[in-house]
Amino acid sequence: MSADQPLKFDLYQIDPAAPTIRPADQVRAWMEATAGFAQRCLPLTIANTSGWEFLCPVGFSATWDGGPTKHSLVVEYDAPSPMKYVSSHFGHGIITLHPGYLIQTDSGIDTQVMGTPNHIKDGVQALTGVVATDWLPFPFTMNWKMTRPGTIRFEEGEPFCFVTLLAPTAAVAACQPRILPLAANPDLAAEYAAYAQSRSNFNARLEAGEAGAIKEKWQRTYTKGQTATGRAAPEHHTTKRRMKTPVLGEPQQEDAAPSVYEQAGYIVQPMRRRPGG
Repeated sequence: MSADQPLKFDLYQIDPAAPTIRPADQVRAWMEATAGFAQRCLPLTIANTSGWEFLCPVGFSATWDGGPTKHSLVVEYDAPSPMKYVSSHFGHGIITLHPGYLIQTDSGIDTQVMGTPNHIKDGVQALTGVVATDWLPFPFTMNWKMTRPGTIRFEEGEPFCFVTLLAPTAAVAACQPRILPLAANPDLAAEYAAYAQSRSNFNARLEAGEAGAIKEKWQRTYTKGQTATGRAAPEHHTTKRRMKTPVLGEPQQEDAAPSVYEQAGYIVQPMRRRPGG
């Protein structure tokens, strides 16, 4: 991608009944109740609209009894759903939702997947993920963790997932999302088919209690940086990210000139981690 080219944000539809995706709305019900004060908070409104949201095609209720298994959570749709977009897959009160698209972005551009900013729901917390959509040939899921046993609801048309590109703000605002049939990208379609078959086989083995699958616990292709067909991820694929600890003043370099803090008489020392911290 060159500097004068818009960002790629392609959504390949892997389910014909995939949920509607739209630019995220600026308004929140609780914000309207503040007599306009919250709407005048620019950081809030910019956060609210800096991405796209997926909408529930059918309302549903999720009831969790507090148990650890996937059977401890039961999902009930309000009406027949055009696709099975809600499930209990991980257990521990986690609700898994399927957006129904496979996103592809430019090299080095990840997608952040989260709940709609400042959309508050009692009893359930959106989980946030960063997905390497610049190479992954399989889709992500949106997950919510119930905070206590009980029942929560999502209404028809309510956003259940929010995505944005981890790229410069102006570039994200200028990019044009495209919804495409998966068949429009034969290589991607073949990789996805291999992933779907592998995933289905592994889950069936787990469900059947196969010792090898239970010992393996989960498929590690993403962590290993490879597709189901063995294709390698780009060299920039990472499995860990560690931010640097802030330091007082400018980072010390050998034979570097004194920082402005040292010139002013301050003693600049590296920050030390507390024992057990």
